[in-house]
Amino acid sequence: MASTPPAGDRIFLRGLTAECVIGFIDWERRVKQAVVVDLEMPVDCARAAASDEVADTVDYKRVAKRVLAYIEASEFKLVETLAQRLAALLLEEFALDWVRLSVNKPGAIRNSRDVGVSIERWRVAAAAGAAPAR
Repeated sequence: MASTPPAGDRIFLRGLTAECVIGFIDWERRVKQAVVVDLEMPVDCARAAASDEVADTVDYKRVAKRVLAYIEASEFKLVETLAQRLAALLLEEFALDWVRLSVNKPGAIRNSRDVGVSIERWRVAAAAGAAPAR
C-alpha cells in the first residue's frame, strides 16, 4: 500500500486505553496501570474512497486490537520504552512509512491530568536502528 508524507492523509486513533505494568517505582511493578495511546498513520484516502475496500486503507480495527494486545502483555519501566517498541511494531507489522504516537499515564503525577511522551518514527530510520533527525 502506498503511503503519504506526514503532511498528507492520515488515519488516527485517539484515547485507546489499556492496562499494563509500567513504571520504575516498586509499587508500580506490582500493579497494572492504565495507559492511553493516540496514533496517527499514513493512508491514501483517495485510493480507499475510490475502491471503498478496507484492503486499500489501514484497517484501524486490526491496528487497535494489536496495540491493545501488545500493551496488555507488556511490562516496561518507562513510557519512552513502550512508545518506541510500539512504534517499531506498527511500522513492521502494518508496513507503514511512518507513525506518530503518544503514550500517556493518567494520574501519574499529582496535580496533573496525565504525563507521557509523543514520538514520530519512520520506517527508513527504524530499519537503520535510529530515530530520524528532525
